[in-house]
Amino acid sequence: MSHQPAESRARVTLPQLQTWRLEGRKVVMTTAYDAVTAQIADAAGVDVILVGDSVGNVCLGFETTLPVSMAMMNHHLEAVARTRPAALLVADMPYLSFHLSVEDTLRNAGGFLQRGAQAVKLEGGAKRLPMIHALLDAEIPVMGHLGLTPQSVNPMGGYKVQGRQAEDAVRLLEDAHKLQEAGCFSLVLEGIPADLAARITETLEIPTIGIGAGPGCSGQVLVFHDLLGLLPGSSPKFVRRYVDGFQVLRDGMAVWAEDVRAGGFPDSRESYTLPEAVRPVLTQWHP
Repeated sequence: MSHQPAESRARVTLPQLQTWRLEGRKVVMTTAYDAVTAQIADAAGVDVILVGDSVGNVCLGFETTLPVSMAMMNHHLEAVARTRPAALLVADMPYLSFHLSVEDTLRNAGGFLQRGAQAVKLEGGAKRLPMIHALLDAEIPVMGHLGLTPQSVNPMGGYKVQGRQAEDAVRLLEDAHKLQEAGCFSLVLEGIPADLAARITETLEIPTIGIGAGPGCSGQVLVFHDLLGLLPGSSPKFVRRYVDGFQVLRDGMAVWAEDVRAGGFPDSRESYTLPEAVRPVLTQWHP
């Protein structure tokens, strides 16, 4: 199926996501961290681009998202925003950017919007409501994030599926409705059983975006590097690799390296020549 070029698409808006929810049209979201990944995602026709704090794992070499700072997020957001994607542009609030005070939260999120984001995403349930209310009062749209929240990796004891116990499942249901009532325009549901995610989705009016949450959500998100196979090693259960990008790129670079060592690159096709009138100057010059 062909995709409409980004330059010919109308920019995706928040009300459009709600319309798609009512129409049953699935929302497609992926991450981007620089101009190249943003251009690829937008040209592919994705609906939402998330500048995720997963940049820490896939681009910066961290084991978790916890070391990712606002300065890092601003740097990557600015690179993505310069491409002016048609996709809705959402920026992830990193660890400690919305935990300390309302003032800090508003300053950090407002800075995202000033740099080109149209909304922010933050992790956590009911205990994040004061910050969510403050953001919405400041006209900053908020996407919630429930379930396996990577910034809570330590209290969770690792990256484990959430909501498998009755008490936890009910808490997630209640948190989802509290975030909707607070005014979140969408929720990411990560790492929870598919039937729980489907139940949350069918009882909400706002769209849900699943990652490791089964097919019953209003849309799906995968990390750019995961779905294109750009990282070596195995992938989480919920990831489907649509191309082995690491191998394709590695093989291409290996062929280039062989060409360089064998003297096959560059040749006349990649070389510049002097004008005929200038060549005698070189032959007549002596040290």
